[in-house]
Amino acid sequence: MNQKASLKRSLSLFHVFFFGLAYMAPMTVFGTYGIATQTSQGMLPTAYIFALIAMFFTAYSYGRMVKAYPISGSAYTYTQKSINPYIGFLVGWAILMDYLFLPMINYLVGSLYLSLYFPDMPFAVWVIGLIVVTTGINILEIKMATRINTIFVIYQFLVIMLFVVLSIQGIRNGMGTGTFFSAKPFFNPDVPLGSIMAGASLLCLSFLGFDAVTTLSEETKKPDKVIPRAIMLVTLFGGALFIFIAYLGHMVFPNFSSFKNADTAAFEIMEFVGGNLLSSLFTTALLVACLASGLASQGSVTRLLYAMGRDSILPKKVFGFIHPRYKTPVYNVIIVGLLSLSALFVDLVTATSFINFGALVAFTFVNLSVIAHYFIRNHLRSPKETFLYLILPLIGAGFTIWLWSSLDKHSLILGGIWSACGLLYLMYRTRMFTKSPPELNFDEVERGGNIEA
Repeated sequence: MNQKASLKRSLSLFHVFFFGLAYMAPMTVFGTYGIATQTSQGMLPTAYIFALIAMFFTAYSYGRMVKAYPISGSAYTYTQKSINPYIGFLVGWAILMDYLFLPMINYLVGSLYLSLYFPDMPFAVWVIGLIVVTTGINILEIKMATRINTIFVIYQFLVIMLFVVLSIQGIRNGMGTGTFFSAKPFFNPDVPLGSIMAGASLLCLSFLGFDAVTTLSEETKKPDKVIPRAIMLVTLFGGALFIFIAYLGHMVFPNFSSFKNADTAAFEIMEFVGGNLLSSLFTTALLVACLASGLASQGSVTRLLYAMGRDSILPKKVFGFIHPRYKTPVYNVIIVGLLSLSALFVDLVTATSFINFGALVAFTFVNLSVIAHYFIRNHLRSPKETFLYLILPLIGAGFTIWLWSSLDKHSLILGGIWSACGLLYLMYRTRMFTKSPPELNFDEVERGGNIEA
């Protein structure tokens, strides 16, 4: 009898950690620097601190849930198994927004920068070229993608280190504020809390990556131990880096209102700090970051689609298919690549709105899933367990709901439309909720039924 092709466990903590960093893209702190600084009225480090606090509690909840369900599917699986299969589907549908649109954003941003340096080349050539490269790599093997991403992440850090060194040298010579220590980026009574929270909600996009590693649960060795560690490492390391860079950027270039263009404010700072050399290296690093994040985000969403296809929520023959040789969900990789062609006609604001809405919905329900699984279903209610499985996830849910309420109007409208479409599809598949959505038999997977050791 032929054994059914399945995902292969081959990833270590090192691979998963760098996958998460690549998905998060360390250079993203520069991509959103100008807009987030102006939104938070110069309080960008504080906005990052609020975002990190919210993400820390949510990362804790992800770690708890991956111990309970070390399989693909992320927030979709956790909500489906812990709360309700109908709600699980709707959460999976919501998170599809950020997973599906994030690869496209990377191709869009990378193509925009390439077009600046090669204006005679059609924009579509860069978009299609980037999609073909990342799609081909993701088809071949997940371990190859993680190795390539490791190189990309290291290069980003080299450029960030160069920026840090030149900024410190410039401040010592009187550039910017001329001092290394100031409380103003962290506390300014003239800036309302609403502006800081609006900046924090915008910065949720920067932290996407800690949750993406959960989609590799079925390809990771000892996922119940490795994935929770990777989640916390990615969250804390990324958050600390973002806060430091935001603070240093303020010290070296405090007048955020003088940006010529908020979208390219980081490029202005690079020119100011290091001239043409640093700005050129920065542009290259940003392109590398787009490729790395594109690889990771495309690989991640294909695993989510695989989980939903395996559950027959989506057509199983297509979305639940694993290539017998490459051990990757080939059809899903191709489908996401084709959807990413929307970079040819969708603007950055629209795509970002989708991502923020979907991410915060997913984060909220992962926190609630901890309560449902541990505190309610398994009756873990001692004083210590109440703190771990009720208080902490409630704090996480409270923070994410607060950030969700700070989203702009476009995010809420587009997210509402997408959610309504998901609800209609669910009603169709379940015959107006008279039929339960198909569910994965978790016991089989936990025993290793369809997973290679």
